[in-house]
Amino acid sequence: MPLYEYWCRRCGEKYELLRPIGRGDEPATCPKGHAGGARTLSTFSARVATVDAPRPSAETGGCGCGGACACGGH
Repeated sequence: MPLYEYWCRRCGEKYELLRPIGRGDEPATCPKGHAGGARTLSTFSARVATVDAPRPSAETGGCGCGGACACGGH
């Protein structure tokens, strides 16, 4: 089941819900109880190893962020 991101038009809260694919575009109630949350575009970043940028290792922080994220690998 995919994880969708939503935004509440009333209070501005951003939240995530696990929903079946067929229900992803339906409005969703926010954690504060406001109806009509709108689905937002999910974004992510990826790091690709190249000759100039080797893969991150446990010594460099696990994910390669240098300790700037909440990955728990630091």
